[in-house]
Amino acid sequence: MGMLCAVSFNRYGRLYYLDPNGFTPSVGDRVLVPTDDGPEVAECVWAPQWVSEETDGFPKVVGLADDGDLRRDELLRKRKAEAKVAAKKLIKAHELPMKVVAVDHVLDQGGSPGSARTTIYFTAPHRVDFRSLVRDLGATLHCRVELRQLSARDSARVQGGIGSCGRDLCCATFLTDFEPVTIRMAKDQDLPLNPLRISGACGRLMCCLKYEHPLYQKFQASAPAVGTRVTTAEGDGRVVGHSVPKDEVVVRLDADGSRCSCSRASVCGPRQAHDERYDSTAEAPADRQP
Repeated sequence: MGMLCAVSFNRYGRLYYLDPNGFTPSVGDRVLVPTDDGPEVAECVWAPQWVSEETDGFPKVVGLADDGDLRRDELLRKRKAEAKVAAKKLIKAHELPMKVVAVDHVLDQGGSPGSARTTIYFTAPHRVDFRSLVRDLGATLHCRVELRQLSARDSARVQGGIGSCGRDLCCATFLTDFEPVTIRMAKDQDLPLNPLRISGACGRLMCCLKYEHPLYQKFQASAPAVGTRVTTAEGDGRVVGHSVPKDEVVVRLDADGSRCSCSRASVCGPRQAHDERYDSTAEAPADRQP
């Protein structure tokens, strides 16, 4: 048990959870977050609160950002904007099929001149020879330049956006890893196999198909299949549909043809005919030889 707070480097961006390390930032305060390139400024979007989980493995807040840190952060954002504009112009001049997705910049570290580095993330339909582009970017930005090509899913994660559900993209907010998503998951959930309906902003199958798939598997393993004759509290009938979110099956009654929704646990089926057949498991009468 310990305390955690949440910060974001960009408005509506992904949340990162940290140990407040004794600091008490309020929502909207700027804090210093440890990164591979040194502490960076982020905005607190969730004030420190006690949580029931163990917090030993979470990174710790370095401190509250002062005026010097804020000026450095403003300079960093300015350098990123300049690099993005320069990259777009040079890509157009070189007539390369590339799209700039994001830019990352590392300022000169104290006592290490020439340590500034700009990383440009881009998407392209195929592999691109950008050696001449890197040289021109280095001469324009006066720093070391790296170009990294992103996949469709990683591009959506970096850019962010709104999904068909009306909420921020899962990959841009809380997903840490991309799990495999197959068309079988859409079939098991009885979704229309229309690419426009089951594809996300990245053009691939939506990650949320993975969330409810175990629920559908569990339901289908125990619920009577469509077409099975069952007995309900309202009479006998035949299963004509499933409602997995409600944990119900839809039954068409034999009596009047009406439909009713019944809990999966309350349905008895399939029915078996009962007759006078000999039960081999029962004890044989004394006058009957086996």
